[in-house]
Amino acid sequence: QVQLVESGGGLVQAGGSLRLSCSASGSFLNVNVMRWYRQAPGKQRELAAAITSDGRADYANSVTGRFIISRDNANNTVYLQMTGLKPEDTAVYYCNANVKSRRWLPAIEVWGQGTLVTVSS
Repeated sequence: QVQLVESGGGLVQAGGSLRLSCSASGSFLNVNVMRWYRQAPGKQRELAAAITSDGRADYANSVTGRFIISRDNANNTVYLQMTGLKPEDTAVYYCNANVKSRRWLPAIEVWGQGTLVTVSS
């Protein structure tokens, strides 16, 4: 069984920075695309950033230029460095990954439990 465990959320003032981390653990062959989603109160979950195993990154327009996604393949960990935080960035941030557990099985999508980021004005 594969688990994603996030850390790094918290309360920060507008303009501040936070770094989220998410590590994959369990029995698997490799982790393909890793993503950060976020869900603000009363809103649908949205994709904030994604990164492939070879380091290609993509961002939502709302975070471009402020957030940076990176990963450490050796430790199956993805990071989200968030700067210039705004109150509208307040949300639960979820880690998501496509994980291949066995050579003969297709990759499956795994979710973390979420970490709350609160940005005060």
